[in-house]
Order: sequence, then structure tokens, then C-alpha cells
Amino acid sequence: MKKLIVTSLLILLVFTINAQVNRTDVLQDLEKNKPVSQTTAQTATLKSASRLFGEKDDLTTVIMVIPSGSVVNVLGADSTYLHVTFEDYEGYIFRRHAVVKEIPAAVQAPVETSETTQVIRSQPRNQVSRFTYLEEKYGSSLAARLASGKIWKGMTAEMVSDSWGTPQKINRVISGNTIKEEWIFKNTWLYIEDDILVQWGPLKR
Repeated sequence: MKKLIVTSLLILLVFTINAQVNRTDVLQDLEKNKPVSQTTAQTATLKSASRLFGEKDDLTTVIMVIPSGSVVNVLGADSTYLHVTFEDYEGYIFRRHAVVKEIPAAVQAPVETSETTQVIRSQPRNQVSRFTYLEEKYGSSLAARLASGKIWKGMTAEMVSDSWGTPQKINRVISGNTIKEEWIFKNTWLYIEDDILVQWGPLKR
């Protein structure tokens, strides 16, 4: 009888040890195979200057213009927009304006220590706010109108780009020395002749 009890206890002990080993193996496998999103982050480099929108699909919610070559942190994406942060701002940019790149978590921004904080904060910022960029280019009065997403007859094509960004499509016709362009945005078409905005209207669906 004693032998039977001892044998049963030994078998139970072996099963318990095996279960613990298996559980440890499972946890280690899960740690090795954890999702990429936990170990990597994404950044994007702008191929061209792009407006940062506060809301998707609304051209009037421009926060600033992010200069070409800037690097933004990517929080999410869909087929048209990237959800990003830049400097102290969060918003949306057109996906086609940027090249997305994944970076390992190990090479993300280091944790600031008291020694590194002072060095990092003393470095000048190369990027400028959207209004400052427009003000240096056009002066305060025009900058205020462009920053709020205004358009008007007689403005240049470059001003239109600075106000509304890159159109989804441009239809161009060259007749003699005259260049006629139709800029297509989400809900609006603009008619530009010889680099000057002449007319606009709603797109017919």
C-alpha cells in the first residue's frame, strides 16, 4: 500500500514539474513572438511640404505647413492620410506627401537624463511654424489669410498651394503661350490661367 501511495505521489510530482516547464516555455515563446507594433515605431519623412490638418477631410482645419524633409512620428494611417505628431502638434497629413519608415524601439529617442536634457533643449529648432513660414514669404497680412485657408481671385498658384496644399489632380492645357490648369481638390475645382487663380466652384458628383 505504501508503495502505491509513494508511486502515485511521484507521478503527481512529475506531472506538476512538467506543467510548470511547459508554462514557462509558452511564456518565453509569447515573449519572442510578440507583435511588431510593440517593438517598432514608425516615422515618416516628407517628400514635399505638407499641411497638417486638425481633422481629416476638412481643408479649413490647417494647423501649420510642415516643411519638406521634416520627420514626423506616425500614430496611424489609412489609404489617404497619416495620423502624425510634429513638434508639439498632432494631426493629419496626406499619405502621398511622405515616405514611412519603421524604426526599432531600441533606437527610438533616448530617455532624457538631467545631463542630456540641457543639451537637447539648448539645440535650436530648424522647423518653423506654418504662420512664421508664410509671414516670411508673403508678409503678415497675406500670411494671416493663407494660414486660415482662404483663396481669392488673382492669387498665384504658389499661394494656392501654400493655402490649400497639393491638389488631388491637375488637368493642364497649353494653348499658344497660355497655360490653363484645372486643380481638383476633394470638393472643389480651381481654374488657374498663367499661374493666376481666375475662378473656382464645387465639384459635380
